[in-house]
Amino acid sequence: MRILLAGASGFLGTRLADRLRHQGHQVTRLVRRSAQAPDEASWTPSAGRLDQSVIGAADAVINLAGAGVGDKRWTPRYRDLIRSSRVDSTGTIARAIAALPAADRPRVLLNGSAVGWYGDTGDRESAEDAPAGTGFLADVCRDWEAAARPAEEAGVRVALLRTGLPLDAHGGLLKPQMTLFRLGLGGKLGNGRQWVPWIALDDWLDAVTFLLEHDEIAGGVNLVGPAPVINATFTEVFGKLLHRPAVMPIPGFALQLVLGEFAGETLRSQRVVPGVLREAGFSWRYPTLEPALRAALEHRPSAAV
Repeated sequence: MRILLAGASGFLGTRLADRLRHQGHQVTRLVRRSAQAPDEASWTPSAGRLDQSVIGAADAVINLAGAGVGDKRWTPRYRDLIRSSRVDSTGTIARAIAALPAADRPRVLLNGSAVGWYGDTGDRESAEDAPAGTGFLADVCRDWEAAARPAEEAGVRVALLRTGLPLDAHGGLLKPQMTLFRLGLGGKLGNGRQWVPWIALDDWLDAVTFLLEHDEIAGGVNLVGPAPVINATFTEVFGKLLHRPAVMPIPGFALQLVLGEFAGETLRSQRVVPGVLREAGFSWRYPTLEPALRAALEHRPSAAV
């Protein structure tokens, strides 16, 4: 399959490109500079520029582009970047798809989104039919998903990847926490009762390739493990595997000092469950937390099918 990948230089994108190539797919990466290799194509999503021939040459498009949510403090300027980097890239791709003749359009668009769509769910389980929540990230996700609508209205299958918290020692949720634990400063966040929508990185990669192949799946898809846990449990298991104590709770005001407005998002409870994947017969390699964490700490994700 010829796959066009946006966001290929990010934490998830680099690993997905490796997996897809290992499976025999031809991957072309969208880059925000002049293309310098045969597997690159240039685009300018902030200006809505993307050569239609690049889209027309693809069987599938995967868009993971977007500024890191936890990478910097949320100044007003960075909040705007979080939103625009997602909405602009999605809108650029969706409009380019819709502008092509029907016979030249890719078969599917897998577009990034996040469990932030649901806002704070408290203790309520939320599958894909749950309503959108409130708050900054929920608003971003709503606009992000809406930007893909031109492709959907043009008759292209669109699956929205509502990603949870992928587990990998080299990025995402675990990398900053490992430093704290190794310094003896690890602990639950706030009261520790908020639900954590984790997913093993291998399972996230498997789920994306699963969605490429299942033409019956469209709309929102929760990319999370089947057994979410509360933060206190997550912290306890993580500390055990690192052989470090996890006895020092990190209070909300301390998170606010370090993370600014993003601290409020780390304290949200998101009991998100993978209804669509489960119904479609997807099989998780790591359906429970401890084996998933152990795999994340012991090795990089497999490139195998």
